[in-house]
Amino acid sequence: MAGMVFGLETPVMTALQHLLDIPDGEAGAAGGEKQGPTRAYVRDARAMAATPADVKELPGAYAFVVDMPGLGSGDINVQVEDERVLVISGERRREEKEDAKYVRMERRMGKMMRKFVLPENADMEKISAACRNGVLTVTVEKLPPPEPKKPKTIQVQVA
Repeated sequence: MAGMVFGLETPVMTALQHLLDIPDGEAGAAGGEKQGPTRAYVRDARAMAATPADVKELPGAYAFVVDMPGLGSGDINVQVEDERVLVISGERRREEKEDAKYVRMERRMGKMMRKFVLPENADMEKISAACRNGVLTVTVEKLPPPEPKKPKTIQVQVA
């Protein structure tokens, strides 16, 4: 209902709202019943939906450009899971000052995350990451194309 007030009635927002409305009690159901999503799953889904990213294919590499405002290079994690899943994550925490009181908070705080399934021609040994002005660029080099197989010549012997 609050989404309609702010003009956020989109399929993505509706799906996220549905995930947030599921209580944790359903996640631990016994007796073989279907389990609902956990808090961690919901938190990760929200983080992925709120973290913008661009993916570019270059002649020799793939580039993943992710906005990570307010995070330093030590606050950002870049990992490869399950051999082919690139996971980019970080967390921005609120700066607490005892004598300060927020009048308005609009900047995003909390977990930022994106996951990408890398293509078959991605070189898992050649991944680099650089963060500049709050924009993280992860470059994954491509494997060289396989050499075409040459036909095998068989010499014919005269008997």
